[in-house]
Amino acid sequence: MVFIIAAAGAPINACFAADTKPANAPAAPKLVASVELPKLQKQLDSIKQRVSAATSDNQLSALNDETLQLAADADALVASIQPDRAQVQAQLDILGPPPAEGAMPETGVVAQQRNTLNKSKTLIDGQLEHAKAISTGAVNLSVQIVDIRRNALRTQMALNSGSILSGGFWSPLFNTAPEDARRLDNFGEQLKEAWLAAWEPGWRFGSAALLIMALAVWAFGSRLLDRLLAWFCINVLPEGRLRRSFLATATALITVFSVGLGAQFILLLILRHPDASQLVIDFTIEIFKLTLFSALIAGLGRGLLSIKRPSWRLLSIADPVAVAMRSLPPMLASFILVFGAVEQMNNLVGTSVATTIFGNGISALLVALTAGYGPLRTNRTRRKLLAEGGEPEARRTIAGLIHLCITVTAVAILLSLLIGYIALARFLTYELIWVGIVLSCLYLLIHLVVDLSDSLFSPATLIGQRIKHSLGLDDRHLGQASTLLAAIGKTVLILLAAVALLNGTFGSTTPLALLNKAVDMWGGKGLEKLNIVPAHVMNALIFLAIGIYVLRSARRWLDKDFLPKTMMEPGMRASLVILFSNMGYVLIALMTLSTLGIQWNNLAWIVSALSVGIGFGLQEIVKNFISGIILLIERPVKVGDLITISGVEGDIRRINVRATEIQLGDRSTVIVPNSQFISQNVRNATMGNAQGVATIALTFPLDIDPEQVRNLLLETYRDHESIQDTPAPSVTFSQLGPSGIVLSVTGFVSSPRIVAGTKSDLLFEMLKRMRAAGIVLSTPQKMILENSPPAAPGILDTTVQ
Repeated sequence: MVFIIAAAGAPINACFAADTKPANAPAAPKLVASVELPKLQKQLDSIKQRVSAATSDNQLSALNDETLQLAADADALVASIQPDRAQVQAQLDILGPPPAEGAMPETGVVAQQRNTLNKSKTLIDGQLEHAKAISTGAVNLSVQIVDIRRNALRTQMALNSGSILSGGFWSPLFNTAPEDARRLDNFGEQLKEAWLAAWEPGWRFGSAALLIMALAVWAFGSRLLDRLLAWFCINVLPEGRLRRSFLATATALITVFSVGLGAQFILLLILRHPDASQLVIDFTIEIFKLTLFSALIAGLGRGLLSIKRPSWRLLSIADPVAVAMRSLPPMLASFILVFGAVEQMNNLVGTSVATTIFGNGISALLVALTAGYGPLRTNRTRRKLLAEGGEPEARRTIAGLIHLCITVTAVAILLSLLIGYIALARFLTYELIWVGIVLSCLYLLIHLVVDLSDSLFSPATLIGQRIKHSLGLDDRHLGQASTLLAAIGKTVLILLAAVALLNGTFGSTTPLALLNKAVDMWGGKGLEKLNIVPAHVMNALIFLAIGIYVLRSARRWLDKDFLPKTMMEPGMRASLVILFSNMGYVLIALMTLSTLGIQWNNLAWIVSALSVGIGFGLQEIVKNFISGIILLIERPVKVGDLITISGVEGDIRRINVRATEIQLGDRSTVIVPNSQFISQNVRNATMGNAQGVATIALTFPLDIDPEQVRNLLLETYRDHESIQDTPAPSVTFSQLGPSGIVLSVTGFVSSPRIVAGTKSDLLFEMLKRMRAAGIVLSTPQKMILENSPPAAPGILDTTVQ
C-alpha cells in the first residue's frame, strides 16, 4: 500500500521508469502529448489549406511528403502514449475492481488513488484517440493528394511531370515504392487465388471446357466466319459495290465477335467461382471491355485492308502498300490491350503517381512510334514500287492530309514525352486512337449505307424490281428514293460521328469508354495557369471542321444528285442551293460559338456595339443581305433569268448574300447590289415566258405591191430554223406616210437570248430576197441647199429633192 501511494504521488509517465530502461541507454527525448497534439493538429489543418490552394504538381508532391511525415509523427506520439496508458492500467489492476454495492467500502486513500488513476486514464485515452485521429487524417489526406495528382495527369495537359529520359520516370521499374509493391503483391495474390480456385475439384471440368472453347474460338472462329461471309457475299448479295462494303464491315464485326466470345469464356472461367474478390471481378470485367476495344481496332484494319480479297478492297491503295500496313493494326491493338490493362490495374489498386506516370508514358510512346511508323512505311513501299517500275495508287488529297495529321500527332506525342508533358502526350494518344476509330467506322458505314440504298432501289436487282412494280414507280423515282435514303443515312452517321468526336466517348456504348479518356480529360479545368478550356476549344474546332464539311457535302449532293432528279427548273434549283448554303453557314457559326461555351447573355455588349455599327457603317451591308434573302424567297429574279436593270442587260449567274452577279453579252460580269433589285425597276425577259420575239420594221416606197412584200417577209421568217411555227409569224401594216409604207414583221424564237442573232440572219436573208425580186426600200427625202454664183442681188437658187 505504501508503494501504491508513492506511485500515485509521482508523475504518471515516470512510474517504473527505472525498471524499463537499461542502465547504460541514453535518455531519449520524451514526447509530451499535451504539447505535441496541438502542434500536430495545427500542422494538419495548415496542410489541408495549402492542398486546396496548390496549383502545381511539385507543390502537391511536397505536401504529400509533409503529410506522410505528419502521419509518422502522429504514430510516434501514439507509440509514446501507449506505455503511459499501460502503466496506469497496471496500477488500476493492482488496486483491483471497485467494491460491489453493499460490500465494505474501501479506505479514503485508496478511493482517492482510484479516482486519480481513472482521471489519468481518461486523459491518456483522449490523447491517444486524438493522436490516432491525426494519423488517420494525415493518411487519408495523403490518399486524396495522390488522387488529385493522378487526376491532374488527366485534366491538366500543361502539367510537366518529367521527361521520359530522366531517372525519375524509370524509377518505378527499378525502385518500386514499398506501398506500391505491397499493393501489387496483394493484387497478384488475389489473381492467383482466383485462378487456382477455378481449378479446384468440382470446378476443374467446367474451367477446362471454358478454356478449350476460348482457345478454339480464337484459333478457328475468325477463319470459319470469314469463309461463311465470303460465301454469303458471292451467292446471296447482288453484284455491285454492296459486296465490298458489306464484306469490309462484316469482317470488322466478325473479328470483334470472335475475340469477344473467347474473352467471354475466360471471363466466365474466373468469375463463376463465388470466392473471387471484388477487386479481381472489377479488373476482369474491365479487361474484357478493353479486349473488345482492341479487337475493334484489329477488325477495322482487317476490313479496310482486305488482304485476302484485294479486288474487293474499299481503300484505293496498292497491294504492296496494304501488305506493308498489315501488321500495324494488330500491333496497335496489342499495345492498347497490354498498357490499358496496366493502367486499369493502377487505377483499381491505387498505385502511386510515379507508377501511373510511367505506365501512361510507355503507352503513349509505343502508340506514337506505331502511328509514326505507319506513314513512313507506306511511303517507303510506294517509293520502292516506283523504283521497280510499278504504278502505285493515285493518292487523293484527303489521304495525304490524313497521313500528315497522323505524322504530326505522332511527332507531337514524342516531343511531349521528351520535354516532360506526359499528360499532354496521353491526351494526344487517346485522341489519335479515338479519332481514327470514329473516322474508320464512319468510312465503312457510309459506304455500306450508300451501296445498300443503291441496291435496294436499283431496277437491276430483284428487290428494286419488286418495289418498282408494287408501288408503280418508274426508274426516275427509284433513283430519287435511293439518293434520298443514302443522304439520310449519311447525315445520321455524320451526326453520330460528330457526337462521338465532341464527347470523346460515345455514351456508354463504347468499350471501356476509350480507357476513360475523354470524360476524365475534358473536365473544364483547362491548361495549368491559363484560362483556356481545351475541351471547349477542341470541340469548337472539330465542330467547325465537321460542320463546314457536312454543309459543303450536302450542298454538293443537293446540286448534283438530288435536285437534278426533280422537276424543278435550273433557276429554282440554284436558288434553293444558295439559300440552303447561306442558312447553313449562319447555323454553323452560331453553334460553334455555343460549343465554345459562350453564353448568349454575355454577348449583350457585342449586340449593342453591333447595333451601333449597323446604324453607321453596316447599314448598306445589312440592307443588301436582307434584300438577298428576299430575292431567294420571293424569287422575282432567279439564276438564269435575262434581266435589264439600270441600263445593264444580261443573265443572272449567281445571287450572293450581298450582291448579284450578272453576265453580259461580252462575257463580262457586272456586280449589282441586291438592294437595287428591291428598290428599282427590273425588266425580267424570262420570268413569265421563256420565248423571245424577233421584230423587224422596214419602210417601203408607196408604189410597191404590199401583198408581194408581205409574202416575201413571211416566207423569210418561216424558212428560218429559229422561228417557231406556233405562234405563227405575222406582218403588220404599221404606218402609211409620205415617206412610204412601214411594215413590221414579227416571229417568236425559243429564248430571248437568241433574238439578236436571229434578227441579224433574217435581215441578211431579206435583203438577198428583195434584191432578187427587185424590191427596194424607201429612200428618205433629203433637202439640199446649194449656193449658186451671184446673178442678182437677193436671189437664192434652191433645189429640193
